[in-house]
Amino acid sequence: MKHLKMVRDTDDRPGASVNIATSTEHSLEMLGDDAEVRSVAREGNDIADLSESNLYLNRELTWLEFNKRVLNEAKDSRTPLLERLKFLAIVGSNLDEFFMKRIGRLKQKVDAGLEMLTVDGRSPQQQIDESSAVVREIEQEKDRLYHETVDALKEYGIGVLNYNELTGEEREVVRDYYLQNIFPLVTPQSIDPAHPFPFISNNSLNLLVTVRPQTSNENLSARVKVPIGLGIPRFLKVGDDDKFIALDEVMRNNLDLLFPGAEIVACEAFHVARNARTERKETGVSDLLAMIASEVRDRRFAPIVRVVIEENMDSSRRGWLAAELGLSEDDVFETTGPVRISDLSEIASLSYRDLRDDAFRGVDHPALDDNRSIFHILREAGSILLHHPYVSFSSSVERFLVEASRDPKVRAIKMSLYRTSEKTRIVNALIQAAQNGKQVAVVVELKARFDESANIEWANRMEEAGIHVSFGVLGLKTHSKVILVVRQDYNGLRRYVHIGTGNYHAGTAKLYSDLGLMTCDDTIGEDVTELFNFLTTGLNPERKYGNLVPAPKQLKPLLLERIEREIVCNTKAVPGLIRLKTNALEDHDIVRALYRASQAGVKIDLIVRDTCRLRPGLPGISENITVRSIVGQFLEHSRIFYFQNGGNEEFYIGSADLMRRNLESRVEVMARIDSLPLRQELAWILKMQMADNRLAWEMDSDGSYTQLRQEHPEEIQSCQQLFIRYASERVLSDSGGRVSPSAGNLE
Repeated sequence: MKHLKMVRDTDDRPGASVNIATSTEHSLEMLGDDAEVRSVAREGNDIADLSESNLYLNRELTWLEFNKRVLNEAKDSRTPLLERLKFLAIVGSNLDEFFMKRIGRLKQKVDAGLEMLTVDGRSPQQQIDESSAVVREIEQEKDRLYHETVDALKEYGIGVLNYNELTGEEREVVRDYYLQNIFPLVTPQSIDPAHPFPFISNNSLNLLVTVRPQTSNENLSARVKVPIGLGIPRFLKVGDDDKFIALDEVMRNNLDLLFPGAEIVACEAFHVARNARTERKETGVSDLLAMIASEVRDRRFAPIVRVVIEENMDSSRRGWLAAELGLSEDDVFETTGPVRISDLSEIASLSYRDLRDDAFRGVDHPALDDNRSIFHILREAGSILLHHPYVSFSSSVERFLVEASRDPKVRAIKMSLYRTSEKTRIVNALIQAAQNGKQVAVVVELKARFDESANIEWANRMEEAGIHVSFGVLGLKTHSKVILVVRQDYNGLRRYVHIGTGNYHAGTAKLYSDLGLMTCDDTIGEDVTELFNFLTTGLNPERKYGNLVPAPKQLKPLLLERIEREIVCNTKAVPGLIRLKTNALEDHDIVRALYRASQAGVKIDLIVRDTCRLRPGLPGISENITVRSIVGQFLEHSRIFYFQNGGNEEFYIGSADLMRRNLESRVEVMARIDSLPLRQELAWILKMQMADNRLAWEMDSDGSYTQLRQEHPEEIQSCQQLFIRYASERVLSDSGGRVSPSAGNLE
């Protein structure tokens, strides 16, 4: 049998020469009846019982391990100081969301008496207990790094001050500003028999004030909400320099305005997280939009799952507060830094060139650096691969929709919308298209966590403009990112498509690393038409597709079959190879299949951003598997699945992570990439991430991670910096978009 050269063995640049045969649908047919190959491929598959719980890591604990890696960016001396502050804010926000979504769900199971064990052998209560212990470790390190970073910022004239560090004049200015601009918004709420414990909104910052009135010897308690938001920042600027003081610090030192004549016994900040899991069953629902709106209202009053308090809160007040919130002592977390540390993002955004990562603005894709119609460009190019944020979202995806809305030859636009933003031109373009007489249909996912209210507003706004809005298939979350434009070309109707790994959101497109495919490929166009027919009717989920692989019916079976096929194709001459880049690997069926492939000798490289159940390097089970995670300036969000297939390589990109929810309970889309230049570019992206020694962490068999370190600065290789350089140099070197930077520049 003739074995063809693999993309991974080519030069380090996309576009370098490579031999790739036409991909076959089933390489088992290619191998024919080669019994020896089949025997070798399956040898060792029964070495171990792959259902043993100790072979699988816990979803919650591995996600927390990811946050340790994020926190390390705030510790790494190579990270600029303001970026360190940013990572501290990110960790704080992540932990809040973890309690709202994951711990909240586990507490629901405990309350319901559900004791079913996870594949790693843990009960809901065990997961809560172990997760809480890890969170306390993270919080302790986070506090230490906060004080260290704030101290270091002082050398550059940036200060986060306590009230006692202000001069007398500064105190007067701050008090006057507070009195004129914020004080009217503050409402103290007493807590006594006539005033029961007040409602505490989710994620709010509060002061628990203990006072002793002049007319009484007894202490009274009051809750004061810190009115952050609607233009009021957490950190107020003091004077003309970059010195800041927290609003709650100002309030606690001016409580005489709220409680005149009373003695202030104590003032302690706290912040709560409420359970965000308030879903209802969709069966029998007559109005999905009304049901989701009701769920969002329910979330405001969902049980509190955690409270964060200042260190050294009086033990009696601590216990009383926990009891009033319906919490146990295990749900109380202390901090020596700011309560609700996520607000540090306000200071982290200061413009100090030396204290921030080098600013980068996505460049125009060379193939799109043309004033002609984007549809003419696509017709000539066939397919274009977009790598955000290195390639501008605005000049590619937004341009695609904006031009479609104005082009008199465009007849219809269809798209799925999971998350977007006010500053994104997507919705306005869709509305303009409808106003221009085009048929516009949008599938809006109402159940996008924390974006439900925004998506309801988008849906109503688009319906009012005459757009056909639907909410996907009952019981399934529509997570796919797809746009279909139908245009009357010179030779008849032609379909133009965008398929992405990330949301149609201009903000996150600058912060997340994602991929997109723009194409006028006929097969993909037909596939996407079928997909939208399914999304708008819910009928016949097992439709036939050519290059598209949707979940929940086709994607997981295909992945399992491709892994099994790699076992069969594995030979000494051409060892099997699988490379999967994903945000999470949680589905235990996929993990088990990868274990079997490793036992058969298949080499498996996994690039998994956060949650990963698989344990690499286990003798006889996973010694052929490596797991790495990339943590850097941009959040890794793209998904790439590669199967060597005996030389007939296959590449897929799409919206689905390797999680059970994505593969079985969502409408996801993966697209097979057939264009040779695009396959070469995907192979290069994977290779650069596998070669990274600046942002990469490798997982050990026990689930811990080791950061890769290069002692020689000239040999440090950050894949994200390489992608920035490649995007910039490609624009300068070739407007055709097919030329890579020199090999010397990449090494």
